Amino acid sequence: MSGSGNRSITCRIVLWLPWVMGIAGSATAGAQDGFVPLAITTASAQTAVVGQALNLTLTPKGGSPPYNWQVISGKLPDGLELDSASGVMAGRLRAPAVHHFTVRVQDSSVPPLQAQREIVLTVAGPNRALTLDWQQPPVVHHDEIRGSLEVANHSDEPFDLTVVVLAVNEIGRATALGYQHFTLAPEASQIIPFGAGPGEGAYMVHADAIAEVESTNSIYRARKQTTTPLRLKFE
Repeated sequence: MSGSGNRSITCRIVLWLPWVMGIAGSATAGAQDGFVPLAITTASAQTAVVGQALNLTLTPKGGSPPYNWQVISGKLPDGLELDSASGVMAGRLRAPAVHHFTVRVQDSSVPPLQAQREIVLTVAGPNRALTLDWQQPPVVHHDEIRGSLEVANHSDEPFDLTVVVLAVNEIGRATALGYQHFTLAPEASQIIPFGAGPGEGAYMVHADAIAEVESTNSIYRARKQTTTPLRLKFE
């Protein structure tokens, strides 16, 4: 009886081993295939500026191309479109606002894999792309009017920038206090000093900045002006 029992146990081991080895082999093959679940790697938070072209590519990870993209909840802002094949959102934003929408990507697996992500798109007003502020407000210094400006580029494109500072007297005669033309890098700022002697009189100081973006054919403007006249009087 004991010998028969031992043979029965041995037989079971021999019969089950190939099945176990088959499972182990399948798991190993699956790991070697490098399967990665489908996901969207594009950041959830995005920013744009009114009037500036937006070209954002939604990026998938894993799954099997080609992919199909669509908005499944919320709504794209006016002026923006999503290419269902490439995942590119492109267009020009028309109004400042904060938009919430959810995008979904589906791959070509059978059955297909899916992933989704909420995108929060903050659209800033056009005046926020270019700002101009007094760094040192204009003052009378001996026979001159002096001061400085800080000009800043809040966009993701370089600016071809022109800054002009004028002193305008009571009869409208303008005297240049400063002029600069340069390229201002994205997300950068620069201090611009100015000063000149326009002659006797009462002057309002005007500072104007004009930024051109060649790649998007966009123009941004910013302006500062003193609120009270500055008086120059020689003795």
